[in-house]
Amino acid sequence: MNEKHREDQLEHASDHGSTEKEGEDALTVEEKAHERRLLTKIDLVIMPLTALLYLSAYLDRGNIGNARLQGLQATLLVLLPVVCHIPIYAVTYIALSIPGTLLAKAWLPSRSISLGALIWSVAASAMAGAKNYPSIIVCRLFIGIGEAMFGQAVALYYSMWYRKDEVAKRLGFFIGAGVLAGAFGGLIAYGVAHVHTSIAHWRILFMIEGLPSVLLAICVFIFLPSIPSQSKYLTEEERDLELKRLNLDSLNEGNTGVDWKGVKRSLTDPKAWITAVLYSCMNLTLGSVSGFLPTIVKSLGYSNADAQLYTVPPYAVALVFMTSVAAISDRMKVRGPFVASVFTISSIGWIILLTVVQNQHARYFAVFCVVIGGYAAIPLIMAWVSNNSPSQSQRATGLGMLNSVGQCLSILAAFIFPSREGPKWHKGFGVNLAFNLLAICISLGLTIYFRTENRKRDQREGGRPAEGTPLKFDNYDRSVGFRYTL
Repeated sequence: MNEKHREDQLEHASDHGSTEKEGEDALTVEEKAHERRLLTKIDLVIMPLTALLYLSAYLDRGNIGNARLQGLQATLLVLLPVVCHIPIYAVTYIALSIPGTLLAKAWLPSRSISLGALIWSVAASAMAGAKNYPSIIVCRLFIGIGEAMFGQAVALYYSMWYRKDEVAKRLGFFIGAGVLAGAFGGLIAYGVAHVHTSIAHWRILFMIEGLPSVLLAICVFIFLPSIPSQSKYLTEEERDLELKRLNLDSLNEGNTGVDWKGVKRSLTDPKAWITAVLYSCMNLTLGSVSGFLPTIVKSLGYSNADAQLYTVPPYAVALVFMTSVAAISDRMKVRGPFVASVFTISSIGWIILLTVVQNQHARYFAVFCVVIGGYAAIPLIMAWVSNNSPSQSQRATGLGMLNSVGQCLSILAAFIFPSREGPKWHKGFGVNLAFNLLAICISLGLTIYFRTENRKRDQREGGRPAEGTPLKFDNYDRSVGFRYTL
């Protein structure tokens, strides 16, 4: 196949075509067999590299909670308000998430993602040499800059390679690396706490978790494929099949430029803002978990070192649960009811923590519920936004909004668990419960809205287009032929 053939195929993907061609581009039996091998080949390089990046990012972002128990606060932060250092990275993360995600659309996503990884990994490593509180602030701000170019950009990147019903389980695998980071972070911190050395334990922790990330960022720059139409990782036959697969969902735009009308559509769409609030509810739970889980577990009666060790099992269970739910959601092609279900689980956990004080076994079970519910919501919400944004520029903006708006409550998490209120923490547990209940209402409300809107469009357009019908989404999610994922 030559370059001219590829350009013709891209042009075909962006044309309306005609409705009498409905379904003619569906994959043949032979192509479906080749598709499985193609997906395996794509997964073998994309999934490990992006998952390792997220594991690295989560370790570098969240290790300050463990470092706090290993002397960081006593060494550098004794004169400052408790935990005020934790949300510092969120300042740049929130401000730059939309531009950082759009950069993956304007530029090759493999390049923007690796650049972001290099920025945050260097900053995270530099924290080991911090001499005062301002140096911690600077490093945390640069971690936020790097992660703004990475987190949601990976979700956008997945949508350039995978079909709609293939995204959630891969996002589950990707986010699962963050869950593993929670488990590994506890194990690493436990090991570091037992090292006998003249170097402060928190400095060793930052070095162990930061320096390998620099090497990983370089590997991602070299080996992560760019986009299907340009990547040298695919043969010409594989490229044609991959483009045809994407065309079945009208996902292949065939260019890397930013469509500013799509950006405007997302920024002016109330649904995008409501979904960002939903994501913010989830981030409050994650902010509470990543920053204070060791402290909460310690309040159950464990030592500092043992508290870090006992944070591992909740993360391990959450990993299995999250990946399973994401896979089922993909198979059923439904998001909203699953989002509501996982928030219900975390709500149960917050209720137990809020009402049970003496029964430590019940409170430890509640920790499992909180971690499970918080993490399982991430790939479901990200996939929901991706599925319901037919334009890549609209999708990039919507995904970026998840962080720009959605991280605001993670800042709140840093101030609702003051040490003087432990182990009851009525404020922290109560606020988390309230926002989890709000998330349940939002997810169910969006599901009902999308179902109603799809029915109206079916009636107005005489049914849904057959699979493989070439569609052009000039009017974005309001275009003829587009249907929302529930």
